[in-house]
This record gives sequence, C-alpha cells and structure tokens, in this order.
Amino acid sequence: MEVLKAGLVGCGNISETYLQTAPRYAALDIVACADIVHEAAVARADTYGIAAPTVDGLLADPEIELLINLTVPNAHVEVTERALAAGKHVYSEKPLAATLSGGRKIAQAAARTGLRVGCAPDTFLGGGHQRARRLVDEGAIGRPIGAAAIFLSPGMESWHPSPEFFFKPGGGPVLDIGPYYIGVLINLMGPVRHVTASATTVFPERTITSEPRNGAKIRVEVPTTVSGTLEFHSGAFATLLLSWDVQRHDHNPIEIYGTAGSLILPDPNFFGGDCRLGRRAEDWRSISPGDLAFSDANWPADGAPKHANYRIIGAVDMAHALRTGRPHRASLEFALHTLEIMAALGTAAERGTRIEIESTCERPAALPALAPGGTAEAVFA
Repeated sequence: MEVLKAGLVGCGNISETYLQTAPRYAALDIVACADIVHEAAVARADTYGIAAPTVDGLLADPEIELLINLTVPNAHVEVTERALAAGKHVYSEKPLAATLSGGRKIAQAAARTGLRVGCAPDTFLGGGHQRARRLVDEGAIGRPIGAAAIFLSPGMESWHPSPEFFFKPGGGPVLDIGPYYIGVLINLMGPVRHVTASATTVFPERTITSEPRNGAKIRVEVPTTVSGTLEFHSGAFATLLLSWDVQRHDHNPIEIYGTAGSLILPDPNFFGGDCRLGRRAEDWRSISPGDLAFSDANWPADGAPKHANYRIIGAVDMAHALRTGRPHRASLEFALHTLEIMAALGTAAERGTRIEIESTCERPAALPALAPGGTAEAVFA
C-alpha cells in the first residue's frame, strides 16, 4: 500500500506522543511539523528527524496528503478549514472544535471540498474497549439499559506545563475529558437522543503548581463540575459525571448495565486493560483483551512500560481507509455527534431543560482479531 505522507501542526505537549508512535506504522509517515511558534517546531523536527516548515509552507507542500491538527481547541476550526482549502485531509485532536457552530463549519468545509476529516480520541479502538464492544455485541450482559461514566480529579494545574487554556472558553472537563467517555458510550450503545445536565464552578481561581509557571494564578471561566444524563436512541440511559474539583474517589470509570448482567470497563483515556463481567448469581470475572490489538503496555516508550498508549491509530486507520475507500472509524460524523452532546450538556445546564440532539452517527466498525503472527496494523487492512 502506498504510504500516506502527513504533516503535523501544533508542537505542544501531545505532539511528542504522535511523533514517537508514528514510526511503528507503515501506512503513515509524518514528514514535517509546524507551529505558530516556529522554534517549537524546529525543536521537535530536530528530535525526530523531520522538516520544520512554516504553517503556510506545510499547507503548500503537494506531497503532504493529511494534516494532523494538534493545536489548542480554539484553533481547530481555523487550522482544519485552511487545510481542507489547501486540498488536504485532516485528522484532529479532540475535540473537533471548541463550539458546535465551529464543528458544523468543519463539516460544511469537508462536504464542500470532498475531503475527509477524522478526529480523536481513538482510545475506543484499543483492545480493552474493543473487548467490551464484543461482549456487548455478543449479548454477554443482555440488552444494555443503563450506564455510569465518571471522571473525577483535582484538575490539570498540578501537572500540565501550560494549563491555562483548560480553564478558559473552549476548555473545561467536558470538552477535554468528555470525548473519551462519550465516545466509548457511543461505540457501545449507539447515538444519543437527548441530554439533561447541571454544572458549577467550584473554585473561581486556580494556582499552578507545575513547572515552569509554578505559583501563577488562573481565573476560571468555565464550569469545572458537570453532571448529566444521556438518553440513547436505543432507550438506554447513561449518567455522566465529569469534574476537576474532586480530591479523591473510588469509582470505576465506566459501568454498563444490561438485562442479563453488568460490565466494568477500563479507563477510556487509555487503550488497554481488562473488562470485568458480572451476572446474577455469578462472581465478577476479569476478561482480558486477548487476541485484540492495541492493548499491550508500551508507554513510556523510553522506560519500563506501564500502560497502553497508541495515540495515532485513528489516523493510521484513516490512512488505510483513504487508500482502500472504506469509512474510517474515528469519523467526522462520530466526532460531530460527540461535540453536539458536549455542547448540549452546557446548554441544558444553563437552561435547566432537556436538549434534543439533532445529529446522529453510526457505531464505528469493530476491529477484527489479530491474525496469528500478524502485525497490529494489519487489523486496519
């Protein structure tokens, strides 16, 4: 298969993961990176042996077919629209856009140009979550009737080197963490019909305790705790709780409840992990990813691996899909539906009413099992 050449825009914290992970896959070759701070691009390029053009230069390069958009959420629309106008497909970090209107602009630009847009997160393609998908599809818990999806933490300012944007418009736990949890729920139970929610901002000001800005203050401008209910077209419900205001807790990330049993999922921010299946009169039992790809611990890449981190496989799947003509899994429709759900949580909390979801999407195709002796990438072929 002909290799798809890609360029990366946005050389911040997440770019290292993409650049370290990309060489493992034959279908995708990141040949250049760019950033509005050119020195940041040069530093990344020197480390990974790639070119560091300007953003304009990258967009003008005729050999680059795919742009990987790793800019901050408020820049996603502008960068994606520019890339589409330059004749390039786009794979974006989550969320698709900082606003629903921005996401719709991207969809319109993609339709107008006839080009594809993909969007993270791709963690639902990991072996842990694909095992959960198989268990649900095989009827291991009967018909899904409900779910609880819970993310609770003290916030981003203790570890992220530049945490300010997380607490400004376009940030907050819903747009930052919500795509992982909502994406996994859609992958298991299908599209959402309507949403209700409540929200609050607990601390109006945050103090950065990470380097290099330890001690700096952040004025918080977004809700930092959001609780919502999603009703799916299938009739199932999910309770969603996302917060950066909780110091400690002991909840599972996601539990799915069915007519014949329940399923506890691994952390949707990661790719691996066992599921736990429990049915009436039976003890809980762990079920490993088994013969499913993208579940083995591989990160940190320069030390003893502790967890599975395959952040780029959505783009790799997209590269295979572009060459073969099939749909890619981390699709524009999937991302736009997720974005509308997240926007509806905010609107529902503001208005105190139920918000209907206008968009829909198909559940992405499940990944096949690894063939004996085959590579993980072969599941995309």
